[in-house]
Order: sequence, then structure tokens, then C-alpha cells
Amino acid sequence: MLGRELIFALIGTGATCLATVLGAATVFFFRKDMSQKTQQIFLGFAAGVMTAAAVFSLLLPAMEQAEAAGKNVIWPVAGGFAIGALFLFVFDRILPHLHIGSETPEGLPSHWRKTTMLVFAVTLHNIPEGMAVGLSFAGAALARGAGALPAAIALAVGMALQNFPEGAAVSLPLRSGGVRKGTAFLCGAASGIVEPVFGILAVLVAGTVSGLMPWALSFAAGAMIYVVVEELIPEAHLGEHSHIGTASVLIGFFVMMILDIAIG
Repeated sequence: MLGRELIFALIGTGATCLATVLGAATVFFFRKDMSQKTQQIFLGFAAGVMTAAAVFSLLLPAMEQAEAAGKNVIWPVAGGFAIGALFLFVFDRILPHLHIGSETPEGLPSHWRKTTMLVFAVTLHNIPEGMAVGLSFAGAALARGAGALPAAIALAVGMALQNFPEGAAVSLPLRSGGVRKGTAFLCGAASGIVEPVFGILAVLVAGTVSGLMPWALSFAAGAMIYVVVEELIPEAHLGEHSHIGTASVLIGFFVMMILDIAIG
């Protein structure tokens, strides 16, 4: 039965990875880098989508599954959320990476190239996304009800919508910085490969222990919220009273919420 779950997870995360690859491919059609205002809109939108996804597609299903199993809801939901946030916190402190528009690398000191650290910055965003989509599709493979698969598809659509500009946000700055088009494209595409990898890993771990799925869903939610608070919102410069950035967060949340309600 685990094989069916892995196939579903691979299909879902493969689709979101493809969106990143298509976004990276814009380097072949556009020469200029994204303006700061465009980056604000995309980052804010991603923050809104990920926040809504964490609530509607991860935490609420985790609560429902824990209740259906007759277990205490607090431990798997709150515990998984805290562990997920801590996981990304540690990852963020260890992995050398460089955020778009920044000249100061984060993580452990390294002699890695700027392009490598830029790719790893976006990779951090994609880890919880891959886990969330993989777990949702694996849950749909197990569920007997008719609503599980549409809910997983809604989540994948939301993640794909914000993965497209993420791919472009890696490849376009690299191209404008003098990197060849092919190399810039490969770097942008590589940042999305982590989604199928971590999506499959999350399903394998959750499938080995009975009743672990609520913990895994909450774990992905905690990791997502960490990314939103630690990276996406600051990078969108929302602290500078940016009405565009704030509006894009609200629009992203609204779009993901409607997707979950209408499709899921």
C-alpha cells in the first residue's frame, strides 16, 4: 500500500517542482532582473499562500485525523508544529545560503559560490512545501472519502502558483549578474528538486509508524510558518509600511483559502 502513497506523492510534488522549472525557464525570454516592487508582490503572495496552506491544508486535517483516531489533539498538532519550526530553525542556522538582494550569507561560514548559496536560500523555502504536498497526496491515496484528493490538488495548485515566480527569482538575478542562461536556468530548476525529495522522505517516515500522519502534517505546517516569518515577510519589506507587500500577502492567503474551499 505504501507504493500507492509514494506514487501519489511523487505526482503531486513533481507538479510543484515543474512549476519551479518553468519559472526558471523565463531566463530564456527575459533579460532584465525583477524589480524590487515585483519581488515584493511575489514574496508577499508566497507568504500568504503558505500561511493559508499551513492552516487549512495541514493543521486542520491533522486535528481531524487525530480526533478520528481517538487521540489527544494537542500533542500531535502542537508538538509537530513546534518540532517543524525547530527543524527549519536549525537548518537555517547550519546551511550556508544567501537571500536575494542580500550580500551577507547566513548559516555556517563557507567558501561556496554566490550562485550556490542563492539556490540553497530558495531550497529552504521548498523543503516544507514538498513535505506538505507529498503528505497531502499520500493521505489522499489512503483516504476512502471523495474530498481528500481534491484537497491535495488544491494545495499543489497553490504551491505551484508561488513556485513559478520563485524559479524566476533565482534564474533572472543570476543572468543579470553575468551567469550564462543555461547555468542560470539549471540553478533555478535545481531549487525545486528538493520538493519531490523531501515529499517522498516525509511519506516514508510517516508511513513507517501508525498514527504519525497528524504529527507529520503539523511538522510541515510549523516549518512553513517559520519560513514565512523568518524569510518571506522580511524579504518583502513589509516592515517599511509597504501597501503592495501587505496586499499581496492578503491576496495570497485569499487565493489559497478559496482553492481549499472550492476544490478541496
